[in-house]
Amino acid sequence: MPDHVPGPDDLDPGQNDIPARRDVVLDDVYEIAPDGFQRLWMPHRLAYIKGEGKPADASAVECPFCAIPKLSDADGLIVARGTEVYAVLNLYPYNSGHLMVVPYRHVADYTDLTDPETDELADFTKRAMIALRQASQAQGFNIGMNMGGVAGAGIAAHLHQHVVPRWGGDANFMPVVGRTKVLPQLLGDTRVVLADAWPKGEPQT
Repeated sequence: MPDHVPGPDDLDPGQNDIPARRDVVLDDVYEIAPDGFQRLWMPHRLAYIKGEGKPADASAVECPFCAIPKLSDADGLIVARGTEVYAVLNLYPYNSGHLMVVPYRHVADYTDLTDPETDELADFTKRAMIALRQASQAQGFNIGMNMGGVAGAGIAAHLHQHVVPRWGGDANFMPVVGRTKVLPQLLGDTRVVLADAWPKGEPQT
């Protein structure tokens, strides 16, 4: 890092360099950068923005949701595996603990699920809610799926149900103004906590 950053254009002559402060609380916004803004760099999101690994359309026969179950639970961020479906953390979560319930079978439309797939998807959704309440005291949930690209599905070729935990006051100025989510826990740590809290035993009725 350079010892100085360029100063704003409107500074007096001879004052175009400002000492770069690294070890103190900054009171003057111009000590941060010429425009007064701090940057929160998130380069890992570029793969998501560019759609890397995303099927071109619903006709694709292989996709990330097909590949995830072939990984270990830790590498795939899988919280629980069932017979017909599995629960996995969203790699780009809206909130900490944002889960998705996904059928193993590559199927795009909810109406094409078999009865066993439909039953276990519903059961895993209930288990996800129980685990999130136990692990993080979730106070509410957004639950649902987007059918088709026009409805907002990120991977339309392989349906997935979102289970997003909510808490009072969890929406602040960061996503509204800064288009940034502040997440207090790493995905790997969240996976361990939720896997430990996942209800065991036979499907619930």
